[in-house]
Amino acid sequence: MQLYGLKACDTCRKARKALQNQQVDYIDVRDGSVPDAVLAAALAKFGDALLNRASTTWRGLDAVAQAGDPLALLKAHPALMKRPLIVHDDGEMTLGWKPDVAAYYAALPGA
Repeated sequence: MQLYGLKACDTCRKARKALQNQQVDYIDVRDGSVPDAVLAAALAKFGDALLNRASTTWRGLDAVAQAGDPLALLKAHPALMKRPLIVHDDGEMTLGWKPDVAAYYAALPGA
């Protein structure tokens, strides 16, 4: 399982702490890149919800950039991705760390 997030993100820290007993590879999206196939699959699954329109990065973009291709935006500005994005070895994905997602991971074996 891979967790894509940011080191400074409080939500990502909560997820990392909750998943500390799981086999999770943590990838900071600013330090390492999210593979193109993962980004494309996440965009196909979550659509525009994958873009964090509340972020300072988003607010710093002009209207032309904001209207651009979401995949290109995420590649150019990885901090635009809503987080954490958790990808299981079987390809299953979750986005964010809302109570329903946290409960899902709490119910996994070894949690």
